Amino acid sequence: IGICQLVQHEALDAATQGFKDAITEELGDKVTFDEQNAQGDSNTCSTIITDFVSKNVDLILANATPALQAASAGTSDIPILGTAVTEYGVALDLDDFDGTVGGNISGTSDLAPLEDQAAMLNELFPDAKNVGLLYCSAEANSQYQVDTVKAELEKLGYTCEYYAFSDSNDLATIATNAANGCDVIYIPTDNTAAANTEIINNICQPAGVPIIAGEEGICSGCGVATLSISYYDLGVATGKMAVKVLTGEADISEMPIEYAPQFTKKYNKTICKALGITVPDDYIAIEE
Repeated sequence: IGICQLVQHEALDAATQGFKDAITEELGDKVTFDEQNAQGDSNTCSTIITDFVSKNVDLILANATPALQAASAGTSDIPILGTAVTEYGVALDLDDFDGTVGGNISGTSDLAPLEDQAAMLNELFPDAKNVGLLYCSAEANSQYQVDTVKAELEKLGYTCEYYAFSDSNDLATIATNAANGCDVIYIPTDNTAAANTEIINNICQPAGVPIIAGEEGICSGCGVATLSISYYDLGVATGKMAVKVLTGEADISEMPIEYAPQFTKKYNKTICKALGITVPDDYIAIEE
């Protein structure tokens, strides 16, 4: 099995581990993994996929949207399972996506209930006026998430503004603009943000601007709270799908995209304390 992971950060690492553990539990040493990391470069994803195709691997795990896009472009024969991909219709530019991609692609989605994340922001910061939406413009699924959250927040009476950075090079400048112009910041499940939480936290925490994060890894680095899935569990679900494909139990072209089974309200104890924020009792502290 070839594993192409976009970048090294907590969420994607957990998804890869869950995937491997689920397969190893079922198939033992019948399976070997060729694990490659693109270090955040989508062009490197394409190079990795080309290598997997030349080796004729039995299955490809594409961990994150750019990895999925590279795999989709690279082969129409080898089964591809995506994970940590938010919206497959957006990622693969499908007009009539109905939950099943078809062809040689299926997988799992890390889409959290975005309207519930907007409600969480409202629960914690009812008096805030301006919300900054901080995300990487190169990630199609980040755009999809901030568009959805913006619509929900505007229904709740907030004024929202996009703060899009193109990559890690202009992140500090854009994050500074967001911290200066907003009462609260929302960051979706965004791989570039997840890999650079320290930069974001070093700007936003001293400015006293709280961040609601799309997933736990970002929240543990720079956020105050999140409504998050378990990426390890998502990886396990993907691994179970892989076993069905490899054993011939299921036809990948007929397998619908699977979603995380549960979501948890979590908070970052350290940053909440630093900003003087008290969260309701039903929030669980992220383990440090």
